[in-house]
Amino acid sequence: MTVTDLVPYDDALAAYDPVMGLEVHVELGTKTKMFCGCSTELGADANSQTCPTCLGLPGSLPVVNAVGVESAVKIGLALHCEIAEWCRFARKNYFYPDMPKNFQTSQYDEPIAFDGYLDVQLEDGEVFRVEIERAHMEEDTGKSTHVGGATGRIHGASHSLLDYNRAGIPLIEIVTKPIEGAGERAPEVAKAYVAELRELIKALGVSEARMEMGQMRCDVNLSLRPKGQQEFGTRSETKNVNSLRSVERAARFEIQRHAAVLSSGGTIVQETRHFHEEDGSTTAGRIKDNAEDYRYFPEPDLVPVAPPREWVEELRATLPELPRVRRNRLREEWGVSEHDMQSILNAGAIDPIVATIEAGADAAAARKWWMGELARNANETGRPLEGLPITPAQVARVAELVKGGDLNDKLARQVIEGVLAGEGDPDTVVEKRGLKVVSDEGALTTAVEEAIAGNPAVADKIRGGKVAAAGALVGAVMKATRGQADAARVKELILAQLGVEG
Repeated sequence: MTVTDLVPYDDALAAYDPVMGLEVHVELGTKTKMFCGCSTELGADANSQTCPTCLGLPGSLPVVNAVGVESAVKIGLALHCEIAEWCRFARKNYFYPDMPKNFQTSQYDEPIAFDGYLDVQLEDGEVFRVEIERAHMEEDTGKSTHVGGATGRIHGASHSLLDYNRAGIPLIEIVTKPIEGAGERAPEVAKAYVAELRELIKALGVSEARMEMGQMRCDVNLSLRPKGQQEFGTRSETKNVNSLRSVERAARFEIQRHAAVLSSGGTIVQETRHFHEEDGSTTAGRIKDNAEDYRYFPEPDLVPVAPPREWVEELRATLPELPRVRRNRLREEWGVSEHDMQSILNAGAIDPIVATIEAGADAAAARKWWMGELARNANETGRPLEGLPITPAQVARVAELVKGGDLNDKLARQVIEGVLAGEGDPDTVVEKRGLKVVSDEGALTTAVEEAIAGNPAVADKIRGGKVAAAGALVGAVMKATRGQADAARVKELILAQLGVEG
């Protein structure tokens, strides 16, 4: 039996109940690091954003980032957590080359937020409550780049390069309580939880939470226990999973792998695992037994954090509408189904649609363009919707031109294409490309007469009562006008010319 042997998913769930624990690290969007004044801006030269404090040099003293503490409190409140009246930092001692101080400043038994929950909605509308154990403050480590190997990992590399710019970046680690009772939907629950948490973090404005950039990453802890057993099984910990799809795939793979090991009489090893995006598999990392001892002790150079209750309540009053509540409200306002709203969420289109409506478009038009032409372009170019070079106000202007009869849908798509290509705003593109609908009744009448004269057999069918045949003449007129006629008006003129009721 190898670690890559799997059993069919349904067979695994017939014999075992999965139990999950999800640990999500969120990189806060502060301007400076957690304990020093170094910049957190991305893209700087390696090791150019460091100082004696974040490098852990003798004699340097840390100072807590106030915005980081505020962000932590906001996250805790939004997760329905208790906020500690008094908490402190600790030193988590272990050696790793990208941790310059040889310890990580974190929180251990006294987190700033604890005992909360997050309700997540699955694709069929079912709501599953995920209980939160804790949310605590800590700092990130540096970045190792392994050079010379085929996989980018340390094994087989000729040497490693270390960049400490990221060392000291503020993190919030959010740890769930054991997630039980999800059954066959456990991978879906994991994905939905991380997705909902990401939306929450973004709504709070404390981080962009871009998983592809490492601003949010998830460790997927999973174990199986035989049906009817209460005691948890031995868990594996798949580290640093950085996409929603990968969270779901990692959980599913580990369920199948654990079941294969257990059903063959084997024993699960408690270890970290690496997730492989290319095939959705995991491979062994390092052994991580229960006796692991980081030798935590209170950080002597930092005073305890004691958030005043009045300040906590002031922050509570500033919290935005929670994402799930907001989605349900918008779904009712827009008159869309649960399934359609889920599609809008998956596409990252909620905020662009809202902004387009605020810019003057009606909800149906805003949804149509963002979920249609613009979503297609985003998929083709591999960009997020909000990363497209078009603004909600420009989309609203396109919708306005269509509503006013200046554009039809075909022309509107060409206008959007021009805006995305950098040709200017919608009005400029219309002018440059000559895309306005032909509204001159004289020109339309002439085109209709020519279409009738050129298709006498079709005209006779229409006169004989087969009104549906008018589509062929409408197509002829649209071709003659390069698609710049109003199809509905063209049909009206054709039927009027032939003396047929519409």
